[in-house]
Amino acid sequence: MTPKDIYAMSDKALAAEVGQRIDQLRLEQNITQEQLAAAVGVTEKTYRRLVDGGGKFETLIAVLRVLGQLELLDRFIPQSTFSPLQLSKLKGKERQRASGKRGAAAAVAEAKQELDW
Repeated sequence: MTPKDIYAMSDKALAAEVGQRIDQLRLEQNITQEQLAAAVGVTEKTYRRLVDGGGKFETLIAVLRVLGQLELLDRFIPQSTFSPLQLSKLKGKERQRASGKRGAAAAVAEAKQELDW
């Protein structure tokens, strides 16, 4: 699948694709849905929901753990690393959270105060 194909798919379609790939991993290891669900500690219905593109992220992680495929998570979202130079520039400026719209809202409130007579 190319990046262009991925961006053309809906979120639901992408989730279903991930589910199909997980089910393929299960089949390659010759494990039944019942066996995998029992090993994960969920019902077969919960496993089928995951394969259909639903379910919880925690269930996905548990399934990958049972299948011995946790390294796929690292490829899914690799840990980003900074060079020592970048780290020294960022020291003391490490972000703890996103600013969101607060900055924009404060600017609008300040502008309104300036306009009030």
